[in-house]
Order: sequence, then C-alpha cells, then structure tokens
Amino acid sequence: MKNTVQIGDIKMGHNQPVVIQSMTNTDTADIEATTAQIIELAKAGSQMVRITVNDADAAKAVPEIIKKVRSYFQKESSIPVINKALSKMPAIVGDFHFNGNFLLKNYPECAKLLDKYRINPGNADDTNFREMIEIAIMNNKVVRIGVNGGSLDNTVLDRLMEHNAQQKNPLSSDDIFVEAMVESVLNSAKTAEELGLPKNKIVVSGKVSDLDQMVKVYEKLAQQSDYALHLGLTEAGGGDAGIVASSMALGILLRQGIGDTIRVSLTPTPGMPRSREVAICKYILQGLGLRNFQPKVTSCPGCGRTTSTFFQTLAENVNKKIDQSIDCWKEKYQGVENLKIAVMGCVVNGPGESKYSDIAISLPGKMEQPMAPVYLDGKFFKNLKGDDIEEAFFVILEKYIQDRFTQ
Repeated sequence: MKNTVQIGDIKMGHNQPVVIQSMTNTDTADIEATTAQIIELAKAGSQMVRITVNDADAAKAVPEIIKKVRSYFQKESSIPVINKALSKMPAIVGDFHFNGNFLLKNYPECAKLLDKYRINPGNADDTNFREMIEIAIMNNKVVRIGVNGGSLDNTVLDRLMEHNAQQKNPLSSDDIFVEAMVESVLNSAKTAEELGLPKNKIVVSGKVSDLDQMVKVYEKLAQQSDYALHLGLTEAGGGDAGIVASSMALGILLRQGIGDTIRVSLTPTPGMPRSREVAICKYILQGLGLRNFQPKVTSCPGCGRTTSTFFQTLAENVNKKIDQSIDCWKEKYQGVENLKIAVMGCVVNGPGESKYSDIAISLPGKMEQPMAPVYLDGKFFKNLKGDDIEEAFFVILEKYIQDRFTQ
C-alpha cells in the first residue's frame, strides 16, 4: 500500500488526488516579487510552491515571504464561498543544494516556517545530508529526496558501470543509468529513515530529461518501494515541445497509477505567465480523468461539411467564457467543474456527441437547415436560429448551471 504523506492540509499518497506543484523563478531575496509569484501560482491551482533557498539573503527572506502569503490567503478565506478549497494557502517548499545544512542551522525561522525541504543527495555531501535530515526531524518537516539525472552521484554510477562491464551479457549504458538513479534514491531514503525520519515524512523523485529513462526510473521506484512519488521531466524544454514531452511522460505513469504529485517544468516563454506550467498540469490531470478543474468543452475540428467558421468562433468564446467565469461559478456552484459542454459543427457527430454532454449545441453545416439544436442532459431542448445564436446559447448555459448546481 502506498505511503500517505501530509503537508499542512495537503495529503498525498494512498487514495489521495494527485497534487499539483510548481516553482518560482524569482530571486527569493526579492520578497515582493517572490510573494507575488507564489500567490499567482497558488491562485492558478498550485497546491505546493517551491522556492530557491540558496544563500543567506534567501534564507532571511523566507519568514517574511511566508508571513505575507499567509496574510493574503487569510484575507481571501474570509470571503464567503461555497468551495472553501479556493482560498487555501499553498504549502511552501524550500529547495536546497550544496549548503542546505548551513542555511537551515543558521536561519532557524526559515527551517521552522517552511512546510517541506527538498534535498538532492547528489548535491549534498554526507554531513550536509545527515544534518538536513536531523533538522527536518527536529522541526517535524516532510523532505523530498530528489535525485536528478544531471546531478546524480557519480560514485554510484561509476560503480554500477564497472560491475556491468564485467558481466557476460552487459546491459546498455541507459539501463545502468536508470539502475543508478533508482539505487541512489532508495539508498538516500533508507538513510533518512535510519536517521529517524518517518516514512510518512518522505517523498522521493528520480527526475531526468529523457522521457524513456524517466518512465523506467519511476516504474522501478513504484515496484521497489511504497514512498510517495513526485513526478516530473526535469528539463522538458519550452513551448509546444515541452508541453507534449511532459504530457506524454506524466500520462504514461499516471495512467499506471504511479505518481502522487506532479510538476511540469517548462522553459519560460517571454511574456508567458509562470502559472502556465500549472495550467498544463491541470489539463493533464483532467484529460486523464483524475481531477476536474473546470467544465470540459468538446468541439469538432471541422471538415468540408463545416464551411462556416461560426462554430469555431463559438467554441472559442465558450472556452473564454469559462475562463472568465470559472472562479465566480465555483464560488456559487459547487461541482460546476464537472460540467460537460459540446460545441459541434455539423449533423455527422453533432447530435451524437450532444447526447453524451450535459449541455450541447450543434451548428448547421453545409447543406443543412440554418438551425442550431440545443441539447440538455442528452435530450433535445430547442432550436436556435438568427443572428443571436451565441447570446441565446450563453443564456441557456447560465440558467442550466444555476438550476443544476445551486445547493
């Protein structure tokens, strides 16, 4: 049975929803900028936000950052809403490399106030690692033991490579790399337990940039342990390529039931909000049917039958309306995120898809009568026609939501 880990109000592990997390890219010493980005990420849906703690200035800033974030979400939680989860403060995680023991020892308020520590054993010598675990135990903190392919302890890799070279049927270098990753993660987690850190305070990860290696590492970790697992493709890249790579890697594992918390690590696109990576996590989880965050819109790609572009515009505007209204809807209508909407372009699939949606509209295609049938709960409701089809459909949509989801 998968181990369960609790970080503040957040639970992950056995029978728990997959948790979304992200990481700031501000200079942590810049209190205002870091606070603002944590709030941005949390409001976008990140339940855990990791911040870099790399030097004394960053460690000094942590208590003030947490104070400001807490103040913001305490004010938010005073607003009467149906869905109280909207106003929860995220867990804040400190990301430590090389000097984590020094910073945690010398800045005890930082150690006390962070919800979780992230340690990479490859970037921490034995003393550093042990002292960080001891501080975590003293402060009753969760630790993510995160081994990355780019900072794997070479002594483990060299030993396994040397042993493999002596075998009659040696494995490939990629297979040995995977074995080294898994061994490093599990050995470090075992050491943490031997030092007194309870298993329910440990999350592990073995993140690499190669999709195939990453999948193999996590499959082996899931087979060989019951630790809570943090999934991620370390450097997925940017743009569509990064989104596709992360979606494939996470999808393969999540579909197997592997993974308790995820992050999509995208190279930032100039002008794109940091919260973009949170949005991708939500799309992945909703696409896999693991969590729902907002109504799902099914719309057809168009073909020679759909000579009009009106259905394309309507589908786009339905999605825009959801984006603009979802926070308000969630405050008033609990469960609205489970709504299914279909916007179809012709008679071929329109009526059929409509029957599997909560509310649907099928626009007229080529050679069809200029009418758009609307379906509610899979049954024909009425035909719309004329120049105000979009406005009329939105009126029906709002009333349907109100009637169905008002408590």
